[in-house]
Amino acid sequence: QVQLVESGGGSVQTGGSLRLSCAASGRTFSRYAMGWFRQAPGKEREFVAAISRSGVIKYYADSAKGRFTISRDNAKNTMYLQMNSLKPEDTAVYYCAATSDPNYTIAGAISTRTYDFWGQGTQVTVSS
Repeated sequence: QVQLVESGGGSVQTGGSLRLSCAASGRTFSRYAMGWFRQAPGKEREFVAAISRSGVIKYYADSAKGRFTISRDNAKNTMYLQMNSLKPEDTAVYYCAATSDPNYTIAGAISTRTYDFWGQGTQVTVSS
């Protein structure tokens, strides 16, 4: 079991930046592949970015490429999402998620069904 707590959300203007954090409980954080998802009002939860257990492999949704950077610090049991050049369409609740599936692949990382554990979410609002 792992518990996830997101932080770092807030309100910014177009072009601004935010850094989201996802703090995980327990000593086995490095066993979990991690991902960021977001959900805007009236829309389905969508994939943003994923990172492998070691942090070497990263994968981004097209909407995030070139603007967002996912990273993790296994010593601190924390994952991050650096978001730059924010747009109003980035407005959503952002969730972090974890999976201990040994068969995890980056191809499966985009699906919410891949992940066993979810945080409560943090609101990001980008105004024009």
